[in-house]
Amino acid sequence: MRTIVITGASSGVGLAAATRLAAQGDQVVVVGRDPGRLGAAMAAIRAAATGPAPGEFRADFESLDEVRRLAERLLEMYPVIDVLANNAGGMLGAYRKTVDGFEATLASNHLAPFLLTHLLRERLRGGRVVNTASRRHQPTRLDPDNLTGDPASWNAWRSYSAGKGANILFTAEAARRWPDILSVSFHPGVVRSNFGADPVTRLFYKIAPFLTTPEKAAALLTWLATAPAEELRNGAYYVGHDVTVPDQRLTDPALASRLWEASAKAVGL
Repeated sequence: MRTIVITGASSGVGLAAATRLAAQGDQVVVVGRDPGRLGAAMAAIRAAATGPAPGEFRADFESLDEVRRLAERLLEMYPVIDVLANNAGGMLGAYRKTVDGFEATLASNHLAPFLLTHLLRERLRGGRVVNTASRRHQPTRLDPDNLTGDPASWNAWRSYSAGKGANILFTAEAARRWPDILSVSFHPGVVRSNFGADPVTRLFYKIAPFLTTPEKAAALLTWLATAPAEELRNGAYYVGHDVTVPDQRLTDPALASRLWEASAKAVGL
């Protein structure tokens, strides 16, 4: 039995993965933001569970203080954490600064999981981190020296791409700095969901005929979370079951190191 923490697990890929893992008998720990959706998700996950009772935690990843409180509660409750699946994130419809002063898309997609992973780092020794990235990291315009963004030039897709690029860079740098933790990122597919910053995009992600089901994407997340470590490559970005080279800029160790240092400073580490 593994203890697996999944953020963004109140809907979509996270919910499908949590349900699948709970049905396999793992100790699933669910983190969500919206109380209503989280409650409905927990009912489904509890019904599927064949092992320990699933854990339920609420946190808004636009607040670093909420991330810190979440980490404190997880450390109090779980003496072992085998897997952290950083799956929370999304796209906004307009520029917004968080209470901590950062562009909200980058904060929720990168800074919050970066902080959470660091706070759980000692508990994760010998375990693994799975980061939900996206093919939409291309083209990334990520600037480690500017985590607040510019309202005048802000664009929803560019901000989302920067956040997903940050997930890939974080994964690669974590593998270099923390060799005792297996770190991977992956593209879940273009998943049928409530994703999107505007009504047109949300409609597309609900009705387009070629979309991946949350269950298929969850099967990939489950494989990355549970496959024998020797079957996976530390620091790699996966599309399906294949190691894939991301945008060339994201293969630069110097950029990954710059982002790590800037992120650590931003979150107060």
